[in-house]
Amino acid sequence: MRVGLHTAAGGDTVGRMADFDELLKLERSGWDSLCDGTGAEFYGSIMTDDGRMILAHGFALDRSQVIASLADAPPWAGYEITDAYLIRLGGHNAVLGYTGRAWRDGSEPEFNALMSSAYVRTDDGWRLALYQQTAIPDRA
Repeated sequence: MRVGLHTAAGGDTVGRMADFDELLKLERSGWDSLCDGTGAEFYGSIMTDDGRMILAHGFALDRSQVIASLADAPPWAGYEITDAYLIRLGGHNAVLGYTGRAWRDGSEPEFNALMSSAYVRTDDGWRLALYQQTAIPDRA
């Protein structure tokens, strides 16, 4: 996995690396939940009350819509995160960006996208405020 750190606001390197590691672990936990069928519970607990997901197929879902859609979603068989990077936005806010690849068992095509998750740190830990996908066209 290729990773990098970028900053839009100052901060110590150790703190940025700790945030990067923590957010990447959190992002993987989200994908793990999408693979084991617990995505509705995971994202219901991690999203801010006014959180949104902007998906590659043209939908922008609020938190309650995300929970409802994930309750019935077929699980992913696996995923891969590459080229991950962190952008600090100042204060207790950061964006984790990466290239994601996911697949399901069967004939459904593989999903490839550029993804970004905007997080805010609260007293309860990191919370997901905005998630966005941009599909990567098949170049075959």
